[in-house]
Amino acid sequence: MRTIIHILRKEFLQIFRNKAMIPIIFLMPLVQLLVLAHAVTFEIKNISFAVVDFDKTKFSRELISKFSSNGYFILKNYYENTEEALNGFRKNKYKLIIQIPKGFEKDYIVSGKTKLQVLINAEDMSAAGIINNYSSEIIKQFNTDIMQESIFVPQTTSIPIIEINFSNWYNPELNYKTYMVPGILVILVSLIGIFLTSMNITREKELGTIEQINVTPIRKYQFVFGKLFPFWIIGMLELAFGMVTGIILFNIPLLGNPLLIFFIAAIYLVVVLSIGLFISTITNTQQQAMFIAWFFMMLFVLLGGVFTPVEYMPQWAKIIAFFNPIAHFTRVIRMIMLKGSDMKDVLQTIYILIIYGFITSTLSVWLYRKRG
Repeated sequence: MRTIIHILRKEFLQIFRNKAMIPIIFLMPLVQLLVLAHAVTFEIKNISFAVVDFDKTKFSRELISKFSSNGYFILKNYYENTEEALNGFRKNKYKLIIQIPKGFEKDYIVSGKTKLQVLINAEDMSAAGIINNYSSEIIKQFNTDIMQESIFVPQTTSIPIIEINFSNWYNPELNYKTYMVPGILVILVSLIGIFLTSMNITREKELGTIEQINVTPIRKYQFVFGKLFPFWIIGMLELAFGMVTGIILFNIPLLGNPLLIFFIAAIYLVVVLSIGLFISTITNTQQQAMFIAWFFMMLFVLLGGVFTPVEYMPQWAKIIAFFNPIAHFTRVIRMIMLKGSDMKDVLQTIYILIIYGFITSTLSVWLYRKRG
């Protein structure tokens, strides 16, 4: 036990003496949390659009007003003909063009039906889908408002009598930060576990100090525990700091038991720390460790449900996500924070992480050789 305590003391002194590591541990997570929470979002605002209005009636003006006043669209220009608008479309000046044909109002009043053309820039398929949903909702609302004005409703048209009332559970305001911040916390904890652990041990190899340790009577398990435990503590502190920051700055709810989050995080950190140790066993320099750790992190994050829900991925990606620890921890932390899930709801994930932790730690310790 005394040997492990001396190793831990040595590791903490080494960490805090390394001027390059201090900003990575304490400053980088804060900057990432503040930046990513605002920048990484599927909410699209300030969508520039142009209008080609051949009708120039009350209906067309009201429709354009609904687009420009809802907070998502910005009207950039009116055009007299379609070709001028399309030229701006090709130059990427607009994401949306609304073309209102002549007779737009007259056809609606007479028959209850009319036509409208909406052109959307679909270079970014995700953005195009969101713009299409926004546009459809605005047009649907415009149609509902017009039908409620009996003066414009034709005799053949019946006003809908079914009214739909709905509520959004777990994220009532549909705030994307509420969904993203727990996922970003998982990324920050994973960075601490994988990057810093792998680079810390390979730094010992580069400096040659690991050879001095290897010739001492220190046992392998003592050395591994002494190397990993400081980053386990740092990872838990980073998680606590990130949760407090998310609650205070972004008003993220915490409906579940925070102790359950830290209990699962303690198991999860064993998994990612073991992955970092594994990387250090197959590399000899910090540069090699950084590239391999970056490869694992990119794969884990992109297939981990942080940005895109695993449920919407193809079947082969779901299979890979099952073996991805980030996917499990991301799902669990969102369940506890946003839904208030308890132990019985996340018990299966806990078992999976325990199995992963046992496999990765055993493999990493077994592959590590106490030799120069």
